[in-house]
Amino acid sequence: MAYKVVVVLKELLEERDISLNELSLRADVRRAAISELSNGKRENINFEHLAKIAEALEIKDINKILKLVEIEDNEK
Repeated sequence: MAYKVVVVLKELLEERDISLNELSLRADVRRAAISELSNGKRENINFEHLAKIAEALEIKDINKILKLVEIEDNEK
């Protein structure tokens, strides 16, 4: 059994009715980086970006941004 860390930014933005552009401005993180995180295309997660995003969205619990999901061994 293997696990993968997933950023659930897309859901957060939809819940809060915030665009990628608006979050990029609020968090001072490149729009492209936020888009990649939102779409699950980013291989590496920059913790500084996560901290800025959490602050911009007024999130105190990192579990609201990240999920640990089980994956099949062949999906690694």
